[in-house]
Order: sequence, then C-alpha cells, then structure tokens
Amino acid sequence: MFKLENQDGQARAGILSTNHGEVQTPIFMPVGTRGTIKSLTMDDMEELGAQIILGNTYHLYLRPGHELIEGQGGLHQFSTWKKPILTDSGGFQVFSLSQMNKVSEEGVLFQSHIDGSRHMLSPEKSMEIQRSLGSDIVMAFDECPALPATKETLRKSMELTLRWAKRCRDFSLGEGQKLFGIIQGGLFDDLRSECLERLEEMDFPGYALGGLSVGEKNEQMVEFCSRFVPKMNENKPRYLMGVGKPLDVLNGIKAGLDMFDCVLPSRNARNGQAFTKYGPINIKNERFKEDKDPLDPDCSCRVCSRYSRSYIRHLYNVGEYTAGQFLTYHNLWFYLQLSKDARSAILENQFDDYYRTFYKNYTSQRYN
Repeated sequence: MFKLENQDGQARAGILSTNHGEVQTPIFMPVGTRGTIKSLTMDDMEELGAQIILGNTYHLYLRPGHELIEGQGGLHQFSTWKKPILTDSGGFQVFSLSQMNKVSEEGVLFQSHIDGSRHMLSPEKSMEIQRSLGSDIVMAFDECPALPATKETLRKSMELTLRWAKRCRDFSLGEGQKLFGIIQGGLFDDLRSECLERLEEMDFPGYALGGLSVGEKNEQMVEFCSRFVPKMNENKPRYLMGVGKPLDVLNGIKAGLDMFDCVLPSRNARNGQAFTKYGPINIKNERFKEDKDPLDPDCSCRVCSRYSRSYIRHLYNVGEYTAGQFLTYHNLWFYLQLSKDARSAILENQFDDYYRTFYKNYTSQRYN
C-alpha cells in the first residue's frame, strides 16, 4: 500500500496506493465531516489539488444514515468525489459531542447531539458503517481519553483499544478497503511502544497516532512525535490524527509522519482567520479595512489572485457566506501547498532548509 520514495532525516516522501488512486505523501487531508468540506464544492476540491478527503462516520451515521449512502453507491458516488476517501471511526465524536456516553466492553452507548436518541457504537458497528460508506481507508474503533490522564487510566484505555482493534480486524470489510490500527498510550513511550508492538502482531496495512492534541502542551506533543515516530513501521503509512496547526503539520513531517487532517482551515475561516506565509491574520481587524493587498501577497490561489483584504473583511462583517468560502478556499490551499512544498524539499534532500525558512517566516508575524 505504501512505497517510500525518499527520506531526508526523518522526513519521508512516498506514494500511498488505494482503489481510487495514488496519494503523494506527506499529505494534508481536508475534513469533509458530513460528506462535504464546509462551504466548498467538489469542483473546488479538485481545483485545489486535494488528493484525499476525510469523511466522518459518526455524523454520516446519524444523518443521512449509512444505509442511504450505501444505496446511493457509497460515499464516492453520493458526493461525486472520485479520489480516495478516509473515514474515521466515530470514536472521537462519541466522546466529545454526545450528551451522554457509557463505555463498556461492547462499545459506547451514546446519546445523539442532534435529537437525544440513544445508539450503541461498537467496533463492529463502526466497521459496518464504514463498509457501507465504501471509504478506501477505514479507521479502527478506539477509545480516546483526554490528557492529562494517569498512566493507569491510559493503560486501561489502551487495553480496551487493543481488544476493539482485534474485533475490527476480524470484521469483513469491502473489497479494497484498508483498515488502519490506532496507537494509544498518551505521552508514555512504553505504553505507546507496547501498543504499537501488539498492533503490529495484528498486521494492519497502516498505523495512526491517536490521542494527541487533546489537552497536552504543544511542545510535549512535538517532543513525543520526534521520539516515537521513528519506531513505527517504515514500510507502512503513518497518520497523525486531528493535528493541527501549520507548525504542527510541519513538525509532524519532520518527525517522519505521512498523513494529517484537521478542521482548522475551515473552522478558523468561519471565525475570520486566514493562514499566511508570515503567520495567521484575523480579517476582522480594523487595520485591514482599507487594505488593498490579498490575504497573502505570496499566495497564488484564486482568492488571493483577485480579492483584497478590504473586500473580504467587508463581506465577513456584513455576514456574507462568500467570506467563509474565500477564507476556507485560501486556507486549504495554504495547507495543501505546505504538504506539496515539503514533499518537494524531501525529494531534493533540502528539507532542513525548507523547515528553517518556513518556521522563521511563519513565526515572524509580519502581517500583524
């Protein structure tokens, strides 16, 4: 499933092969929670050069239902996205969004955040939903405890995650679907190493780091990844789940991770934030009221090629939906370009130079 093309330090460039095409790594995956990236179309995603998008099991199960999507030919056909799709297991949303949840060996009994109805999401149910969705990459159902947590709590959670992982592995998925195991264990290297070793015995096609950016300090996450990621199987894809800010992605690539996803490009856009080469800017700021420059003068996306900060600020302040569309489009361009540029630097054995330049520019806050 994964072919390593080049390694520069710990940073890797590779090719991820799926039923719906190849993905060049490192890669950022835009999050299409309910079968779409908020405010954008699939035409936009193709224009942006997105190679793979993420769908959310929890949300698609509740609305419109996985049976309906399966009846429409699966999520690819339903959404008209022809390239690869990764679906998460729904576990994180069960713990973070539900009004009530109760964890047992069977799974998680939860209350819908929409209408209060009760549901049981088990490893088998998560696999059933993801099989119906027809995603290329399926994520195992795991428990994701918040940090900080005691080692005893994290071990108990890890053991449950491993038992659930085996049940996921034993479930029959659709043809061509690949199941990734999820490594848990908090910031304890010994727990993470044990979890990885036991997941390797189950022989998953790929592995993800879960349970990060859930309450620990950012520097702790960065230090942990730099220590732990080199222990992961070099012949299989490595995925950092739900992380994060541009520098988090950059540091993840430096540590040797291949795949990333995060809602920040679209969520922060709805709050008026644009990511730029010289750090994020808040378009709501008074200083941009008469600013004729684009969001990022160094950006070549279609938004920056045409519209000014002043105009986008006006749209945002009067509540026009196009402001969110413009900001989301630009932010996703920024993240996808980061991945593309990092990959080029790795292939050319210039990643350290790229890393230093990007870090220096981004932290300069020149536009603020």
